Amino acid sequence: MLYSDHPRVHYDKAQLAEVICQFRFPAILAIGGRDPVDFQDAIRSMFPRYAARQETPAPKLTGIGTPGAKLESQKPITNYNFVSANNRWKLNLTNDFISLSTVAYPGWEEFGQHFDRPLAEFIRIYQPAFFERIGLRYVNIFSRKALDLEGEPWRELFTSPYLGFLSQEDVEERQTSKCSVDVELALDSTCRAKIHAGPGMVKRNQPNAPQDPEVKFILDMDLFMAGQLDPRMAAGGLETLHGHSTPLFQGAITDKLHAALEPR
Repeated sequence: MLYSDHPRVHYDKAQLAEVICQFRFPAILAIGGRDPVDFQDAIRSMFPRYAARQETPAPKLTGIGTPGAKLESQKPITNYNFVSANNRWKLNLTNDFISLSTVAYPGWEEFGQHFDRPLAEFIRIYQPAFFERIGLRYVNIFSRKALDLEGEPWRELFTSPYLGFLSQEDVEERQTSKCSVDVELALDSTCRAKIHAGPGMVKRNQPNAPQDPEVKFILDMDLFMAGQLDPRMAAGGLETLHGHSTPLFQGAITDKLHAALEPR
């Protein structure tokens, strides 16, 4: 069963690596044309740390299907970073998106509280005509070692739609160098999800950092709605996406993994 009807719970051993919500909008030239002083003043008590960096978008292919097709360089954009005092929360603002991310997810209610004011102040100050995309992404990285499940095959921990070949009893994990599932599907008439699931190694990007040899299971769920979305419906849209996340996640894990995550 792809969707579970289990009730929503809090896990004491949650394996969330990062949670991100993002709102995309048609480019606003005032963002990047000058520093977002008013916006910072409005959120500075929550996000006192500030930094800005220049980013160069990937080249854009133009003239597709013609002899003059070519890659065109894009202008650098400014990514404004606002970070909480404890470094657990980061707000990003560019000329076409605003996002909130955390690596220490405390639960949906507190996550929402951290985004309510920044989103409201963004809408008040910059008045976007509409949002083009509202996204909510959960990146889970499951460690059998951390959950005292070493020796358990993935098929005992995840349901078959998320395992591909690894769901078969005659397939040995150690003999399978790569196996993942990538799918995009509609959740209802307005919401969709892109899901990546499969085992893999998690690399540490710090110079000379020792690499973790454990093979982990990555469950990356990107839930979103797209179109011309009324800013007044932004908070409701995010709640709708969150409402889809629980049955999807619960449908991906087995009772054995559910218990190992220590629900309460």
